[in-house]
Amino acid sequence: MKKTSHKRAVFLDRDGTLIEEKHYLHREQDVTLVKGAAAALKKLRRAGFMIFIVTNQAGIGRGFYTEGDMQRVHRFLLGVLSKDGALIDGIYFCPHHPEDRCNCRKPSPKFLFDAAAQFNIRLADSFMIGDRRSDLESGRRAGARSVLVRTGYGEHEIQEYGDKLPADHIAKDLLAAANWVVKQK
Repeated sequence: MKKTSHKRAVFLDRDGTLIEEKHYLHREQDVTLVKGAAAALKKLRRAGFMIFIVTNQAGIGRGFYTEGDMQRVHRFLLGVLSKDGALIDGIYFCPHHPEDRCNCRKPSPKFLFDAAAQFNIRLADSFMIGDRRSDLESGRRAGARSVLVRTGYGEHEIQEYGDKLPADHIAKDLLAAANWVVKQK
């Protein structure tokens, strides 16, 4: 019987982690990468990780912008990253209003489980990186390790939750988080 090899992945929150936090971002011209983001993704890829974006997009559910607007932002973001040689394996998004009680909005681990099933990812060897407690909880619930970045809402989350944050590590930004991740066994 042939042994199936499992892959490792890093799941990234989008706003405040990979790109600068902008309230209900929905226009390509408002996309700004967090400093060092492309270098972080390339470092993770060289270390053998698949890379996915997992993002809550409540602005769709609230009627602030359309799914088409979000898709244009994602195409633009992927284009900017690929010009720098930084590739994303997939994007999972929740378009629901926070009160919709869907099963995909973070802190739900649904998208991490979906990616694990689709791409044969071992979640125990994977990481969730984000700037909010809900990102960290999503990773934890999936059995992955979680890293909080101080960008976006990260500093606010540290002030509000302190020791109660379910973080395995707190990093200055995405590049510092990637540096920590690649050193883990």
